[in-house]
Amino acid sequence: MSWTRASDLRAQLQRQWDRGEILSSLVSGKALFPRRLTLKGPTSTEMADRFDEVRAWVAELLALSHYRIAVRQVNHRSLGANSLPTEAWVDQFDDAVALLSKRHEVARFSAVLETTQKNQPSLLGWLWRKPLRALDYAAEWERLLAIVVWLQAHPRPDIYLRQVDITGVDSKFIETHRGILRELLDVALPVAAIDGDATDGGEFARRYGFRDKPLRIRLRLLDPEPVALPFGRDVTLDAERFSGLTPAVSRVFITENEINFLAFPEARDSMVIFGGGYGFTMLRQAHWLADCRIYYWGDIDTHGFAILDQLRGEIDGVESFLMDRATLLAFPSQWGREDRQVVRDLPRLHADEQRLFDDLRDNRIAPNLRLEQERVGFSWVEQALAKLV
Repeated sequence: MSWTRASDLRAQLQRQWDRGEILSSLVSGKALFPRRLTLKGPTSTEMADRFDEVRAWVAELLALSHYRIAVRQVNHRSLGANSLPTEAWVDQFDDAVALLSKRHEVARFSAVLETTQKNQPSLLGWLWRKPLRALDYAAEWERLLAIVVWLQAHPRPDIYLRQVDITGVDSKFIETHRGILRELLDVALPVAAIDGDATDGGEFARRYGFRDKPLRIRLRLLDPEPVALPFGRDVTLDAERFSGLTPAVSRVFITENEINFLAFPEARDSMVIFGGGYGFTMLRQAHWLADCRIYYWGDIDTHGFAILDQLRGEIDGVESFLMDRATLLAFPSQWGREDRQVVRDLPRLHADEQRLFDDLRDNRIAPNLRLEQERVGFSWVEQALAKLV
C-alpha cells in the first residue's frame, strides 16, 4: 500500500534532522515550522475496492499526536461523502522534537549554542553548518572552546602541547581531538596564525605553531663496499640531518617492516629506509632523493597501495617493489586477511598496480586478501633485486 503512514511522516522529519536542518534553525533563528509534510492517500478506485482499509488508515492518521491532519469532504459516486486526510502538518518545533524523541539531543545542542554565543561567536557559522558534528562533541565542548580561546590569545605559541596550561585540558585531550579542533581553529584563528602548508592530518602541531617531536628516519647502507656515512651504516637521523646527507647511492628502497629492513640483501649503490606508514612528509625536504631511483615495498593489500599512492604525492617517480600480481600469486599459502580495506580511489597508481588494487578492493581474488611483505620468500626477494637495472 502506497498511502502515507505514520512511519512515513516521521521518516520525513528524520531526514530533516539527519541533514542538520532542525538544529541549524536554532542557530539561525529561522523558523522551520509550521511545515507541511508529503501525504499520499487512496485513489477513488481504492476507496471503493478497499473501503475498510481506507477507514482504518483515516483513523490511524487522525489519532496521531503532534501532527495537524487537515481533512476534506470527498464525494464518491458509490460511497457518498467521506472525510479524507489531505494534508499533514507539524506546526511547532517542539512537536517535531517530540515526534523524533530528540528532546535530550536538543537540550545538549542548546547548551552548546549558548556556550558558543557567549564565549566564541566566531564559530556560530560553523555551528550552523555542522550542528550534528557539534552535538557529537557536546560533552567536551567547553574544553574545546577553551583551547580555541587560548590559541587566540597565544597565536603560534612555539611550545609543546604538554606546556599548554588550561584547566581541565591536557596534551592527551588535545591530541585525541585534533580533528574537531582543526575544524574550529581554522575558522576562529586569523590566517597568519595557521601554517597553510601543514595539510596532513598528523601535522597539527606545525599547523598551529606548536613544537613537535623531531621526526626520525632509520636507514641502512646496502653496498658491500666499505663506504659508510659519517654516522655509521645503520643509523637513525632527524629530518634535518637526513635532508643534509650526500650519500653515494643511486637507489633507495623503502620498506614498512623492520625485519625486512634489517635483512634486506646487500646491493651496490643502494640504501634502505625503514618507513613509517603514512608519514613521508619529512622525505620531501631531502632534495638529494631526486637523483635516486626510489622503490617502495609494502604489503600487497589495499593499505599498501594507499601508502604507495601517498608517497608518490610527496616524491615523484617512486616505483613499487614486489607489489605485483606475480608475487601475490606465488605465495597463496601465506595469504592473510586485511581487517578494514581502503575503498577510495588512488589516482597515482600505475595501470598494473591499479588493476591489482581494484581486484583486492572488490574482493575478486579472495575476501579481504592481503600478503604481508615479510611473508614473501627471501629467495624471491633476492631474485627480484637482482633483476633491477
